[in-house]
Amino acid sequence: MSGKIVNLRQVRKRKTRDAADAKAADNRAKFGRTKQERAEDEASTAQRDQAVDRLDRHRLETEEPPSET
Repeated sequence: MSGKIVNLRQVRKRKTRDAADAKAADNRAKFGRTKQERAEDEASTAQRDQAVDRLDRHRLETEEPPSET
């Protein structure tokens, strides 16, 4: 009898760890974004905010309705 002795506890833990790693890799593929993609989104948001602020500063009239007194 020269078979390899296997510790079932270690095999069970390894199987659980491998399943968790596979799930994490799947989630990264589904939901993950690269640092560059996040930076581009932040830059476009900042540009849009600046454009809105610039338009608001150059507004000639206020948005308040005239008071009726």
